Amino acid sequence: MADTTPHRTPDFDSFRATLRRQPAQRIPVAELGVHPSIKAAFLGHAVSTLEHEVEFSYRAGYDYVKIQPAVDFDPGRANSGAGVSYNPDGSVFRRWASEGTGVITTMGDLERFRFPRADEIDYSRAERIRRLLPDGMGVIGQYGDIFTMTWEMMGFEAFSIAVHDQPALIEALNHRVGELVVGMFEVFAASDAVDALWYSDDIAYTEGLMVSPAILDLYFFPWLRAIGDLARASGKPLIYHSDGVLYRVMDRIAGCGVDALHPIEPKAMDLAEVKARFGDRFSLIGGVDVDLLARGTPEAVRDVVRQNIKAAGVGGGYCVGSGNSIPEYVKMENYLAMLSAAFEFGGR
Repeated sequence: MADTTPHRTPDFDSFRATLRRQPAQRIPVAELGVHPSIKAAFLGHAVSTLEHEVEFSYRAGYDYVKIQPAVDFDPGRANSGAGVSYNPDGSVFRRWASEGTGVITTMGDLERFRFPRADEIDYSRAERIRRLLPDGMGVIGQYGDIFTMTWEMMGFEAFSIAVHDQPALIEALNHRVGELVVGMFEVFAASDAVDALWYSDDIAYTEGLMVSPAILDLYFFPWLRAIGDLARASGKPLIYHSDGVLYRVMDRIAGCGVDALHPIEPKAMDLAEVKARFGDRFSLIGGVDVDLLARGTPEAVRDVVRQNIKAAGVGGGYCVGSGNSIPEYVKMENYLAMLSAAFEFGGR
């Protein structure tokens, strides 16, 4: 099934203005991720090269291509028996996070674990893709999960107990992961090939934060602030992704230098309320429920896009997108309806 929806001419300058809550010529579309099978259905062929990634972003109407560095956070295969497997595109196969005990529960485990070295991280995709971009398109450098990797490598229960019993272990693991990931953003911030930064790290459920703000102050916010400092110094906008309800820590997020907040998960936060309360501090991205995209109708999707633009798009500072990402189970007709409605109601 190849796409027949007309694309927009890319305009990263307009996208950048939107991220900074400035008036723009149109309302952009943005996603943290689109599953390879959706991209293939859209284009009518498999997506296996950088050229294909650019083709998809261009034809779908995105103003950017999102790039991650190539890095293996388990080069010693310590996780080989933990049920981790990989999709053909290299992404992690969907699985339950470790609830009990992970691969690092003692200082000895941490000392034996083989982390990647900074010189093993490959940033060449950003440089290569820059040469493939049509006029007007930009590049977003994205990575994340300092807090998430910290607790996942321990298991959530083991992490929670260690907060009280082994805080030095958490601090040491968190520091190892944080230094590596912030190092990636140092490269992104200094690179002429990268136009904006996107950090993703879930800290909340639909009903509340995963841990207390005090714990996030120890193991999450210092890293987000470091990335925000890099973004400000380089003059590049910073997008931050977390699912869930974030009201209790909105001031902290804003204080870290975040320009745009993604994805405004509809079951957790109301887009109009977030716009009214925090629209002077963040640009907002997302707000179209993934469940609606998976089980709803194109007409219902169009209606939500129209409502979201009315609620959050007036005067700039809003990008249409899903309330998380576009997984393989989203209906293609609903994904196309979201894009076409964004172009219709948000301007071409």
